[in-house]
Amino acid sequence: MGEEEVEVVQHDIIVLGAGITGLRAAIEIVHKSLILNKKISVGIISKVHPLRSHSVSAEGGLGVVLSIDKGDSFELHAWDTVKGGDFLCDQDAVEFFVQRIPREVLFLEHVGMSWLRNMDGTLFQSQRMGGHSFPRGVFAGDKTGHYIMRSLFDYLLSIADGNVNFYNEYFACAISVKNNEYRGLIALNMKNSELVYFLSKVLIFATGGLGRIYKTTTCAAGVTADGMAIAYRAGLRLKDMEFTQWHPTGLVPSGVLISEAARGEGGYLLNRHGERFMKHYAPNRMETAPRDIVTRAIMWEIEKGNGYESFGVKHVMLDLRHLGKNLIEERLPFISKLVKKKLGLDPTQDLIPVRPSLHYMMGGIHTDMFGNTDVRGVFAAGEVACVSIHGANRLGTNALADCLVYGGVVGEQAIEYLVKHDPGYPEIDREAYRKTVKKIYDEIYGREGGEYSVYELMDNLRETMENNVGIFRNERDIKNALKKIREIKSSLSKVTVDDKDKIYNTWLVDYLQLENMVEIAELIATCALLRQESRGSHYRIDYPNRDDEKWLYHTLVKYSVDGPEISYSPVVITKWKPVERKY
Repeated sequence: MGEEEVEVVQHDIIVLGAGITGLRAAIEIVHKSLILNKKISVGIISKVHPLRSHSVSAEGGLGVVLSIDKGDSFELHAWDTVKGGDFLCDQDAVEFFVQRIPREVLFLEHVGMSWLRNMDGTLFQSQRMGGHSFPRGVFAGDKTGHYIMRSLFDYLLSIADGNVNFYNEYFACAISVKNNEYRGLIALNMKNSELVYFLSKVLIFATGGLGRIYKTTTCAAGVTADGMAIAYRAGLRLKDMEFTQWHPTGLVPSGVLISEAARGEGGYLLNRHGERFMKHYAPNRMETAPRDIVTRAIMWEIEKGNGYESFGVKHVMLDLRHLGKNLIEERLPFISKLVKKKLGLDPTQDLIPVRPSLHYMMGGIHTDMFGNTDVRGVFAAGEVACVSIHGANRLGTNALADCLVYGGVVGEQAIEYLVKHDPGYPEIDREAYRKTVKKIYDEIYGREGGEYSVYELMDNLRETMENNVGIFRNERDIKNALKKIREIKSSLSKVTVDDKDKIYNTWLVDYLQLENMVEIAELIATCALLRQESRGSHYRIDYPNRDDEKWLYHTLVKYSVDGPEISYSPVVITKWKPVERKY
């Protein structure tokens, strides 16, 4: 391919990802450009249509302080978050975060969000999610993420006025960074396997998480760590990659999410003796304890022989029967339909088999409390980023709030960067483009006679992570995982993409996703091995206690040709010194 063949698309700002975070960022950019009377073009890149982004799967609510007159407060929400995060949260960022959430709820109200309401029209607030000491969850049934996405998408279309362009079904392959400045993004048009160079002054990462690295997960098929891997390979630091969160109630056997709202509305967890076993692990909070505590309790019950077994999977039971049909159909309708469809069970009459399922990533691209990364012109927000407001264990209802708050924040920051610096468009990085061309067309499409299948290696990776870097971890298993991950990494050069068609080549996309997952799996295992303590979701059976003296630090990891470079930074503490975490 000659230089003249580079297809270039130019925008002032590129938003990579079209879920809640990406849409909210784009909306903020449009709002600010109208205030400034400045035309700013935005390109939104997504490997799926926006309304197929994983954000639509968020079933729970959004935690927000609205009832100060009834005893809630920003300080209480911040404390719950810091304690829930096992004191690894940066407390200045948490305080900023909780104070910004009400304006996001009000904004959604203005754009038509269908919140569940009280009879007087005020927003209904529920306990619903674990770790909160006050009922501050607002929601729309158990499809809150879906309704937020529809509200944001429809509103963005109504205000775009030709300044926002969507590039659906484009797979981001690499970004260019020179002299610590962003130079552009190279993406694969999945419709025809052609490469496109997106030239922009600013890039916002909003690509979500990494759940598909594990075998059992609540995450959609496209949640494959792409943004984290692209950023890492470009030299951006990632932070706290050892902290992967398991949701306590994945539906057996698929792992599909049964929202924490089911327990927040009063659902019980039962072992095979019919006992509400959470009384042994979190007697004050029971089923509404934070996720890491409930997850380990379930697994300990199974290890003790107190679990059930169905479909060859050991599990416990979720009991909603006592809630009654009316409450279930009003507040948990999606769960009811899901269980009926997947298992033929009726939650008003039957127990629901559940087991922990990989759900969320607390770590991600290292940012400051305003979404700035290490590279000028690059911002990150949502699950792909690590501020850190979730610490070692995210509280339920804080994820949707994170996406909205920080989507808005990075939108503001992107505009401020353009106004203050006016960097102009960088030159096309033809070297990076040629490198990507060579990789896609020569090394992947052109490879023949490979020894391995993409899907064989993908299955091996997921089994390895689940069995060795899962809920319970130890040095021997993590080292075993690292050995296997590196074997899989070396095997990638021996994979043949048998389908040579250029039109919607899913084999090619899956290969690229596998590369990203392997890259990030190595970082998870590396950081998990080094952190010799138990904190939040990271539980080392060989180091079962939290060690604030040695490990009250964030783990930072940066790419090098010789392997991940590790460093540490202190946790920001403003008000709350670490104490024993009891529920």
